[in-house]
Amino acid sequence: MPGGLAFSEIKGYEQWQVVGPSLTEAANVIRVILANPVMIKAYQEGIPGNGKPFPDGSKIVKLEWRPKKLTDPPFSASTPDTVPGDLAQVEFIVKDSKKFPDTHGWGYGMFDYDAASGTFAPATKASHPPVGHDAKCGAACHELAASKDFIFTAYPKR
Repeated sequence: MPGGLAFSEIKGYEQWQVVGPSLTEAANVIRVILANPVMIKAYQEGIPGNGKPFPDGSKIVKLEWRPKKLTDPPFSASTPDTVPGDLAQVEFIVKDSKKFPDTHGWGYGMFDYDAASGTFAPATKASHPPVGHDAKCGAACHELAASKDFIFTAYPKR
């Protein structure tokens, strides 16, 4: 995608450790946040709560699925369980201070998933949420988390 990020930069994310879930009522998706070993180690060392920034090489991924209701036994239509259905989007953030100096060292990517073709494409203004499709697409939103090195998701107690 323009601005220097490629989906290949998060290759292997399927095996990364879960940081935690994320729930936004209005989005109507099920989300889980994953992080690569560099970022997990930083979280375990107390970053960002200890005031230190995440190191270069830190990567975080947000997977989003459309919700699906399970009504098979032991569930029923009156007491369904909600689980991930079709994959909708993959969002990611990569820390590289040299590559992304204008956005506090972070590059942002958002890719829509097309279930029919099994392919990903950079998100656009037509995506939900609508975004520009360059590596700065998430920088303005993440300013709200400046005190936590621009990362919203904390590493919860296990």
